[in-house]
Amino acid sequence: MMESIVNLNQFNQLSADDATKQLLTCCTSENWATQLASQRPFADLDSLLSSSDKIWQSMQEADLLQAFEGHPQIGNVATLKEKYRNTQASAAHEQSGANNADDATLQALADGNQAYLDKFGFIFIVFATGKSAQQMLDLLQARLPNSRQQELQNAAAEQNKVTRLRLTKLITN
Repeated sequence: MMESIVNLNQFNQLSADDATKQLLTCCTSENWATQLASQRPFADLDSLLSSSDKIWQSMQEADLLQAFEGHPQIGNVATLKEKYRNTQASAAHEQSGANNADDATLQALADGNQAYLDKFGFIFIVFATGKSAQQMLDLLQARLPNSRQQELQNAAAEQNKVTRLRLTKLITN
């Protein structure tokens, strides 16, 4: 899915269009990607991440929603079972505690995701790495009573965590 740039220097040398395309694999907000690509060259990964954070903070609702749309919706129990099934290939840190998710938890998570979408008009965004299905459900249920404005802020903060992780995977040192 994501192509890794060999190093930051190569990323800095890409055309603006090619850099933007690479950034869009990390976050699907075109405004964010275009702005970040225009700030090259970056001296190091930390300066790229810092610039990304600053740009992200300036995004408007339409930019946030465009980024959220880049995530697959957790749709049904079958999809969730696939995500949380116990496999030897799964990295332990990504699946910690998730291997034994029961059907009731997965059903509640699927139902909660639909309720969230219905209420807020965008999918539930959470930085899922290392979280079990039960932890995800607990977070979802804790956030459901929030206002739409609060959830835009929460989802934006979670999206930024996801984007930062993807940027660190995209750019090698």
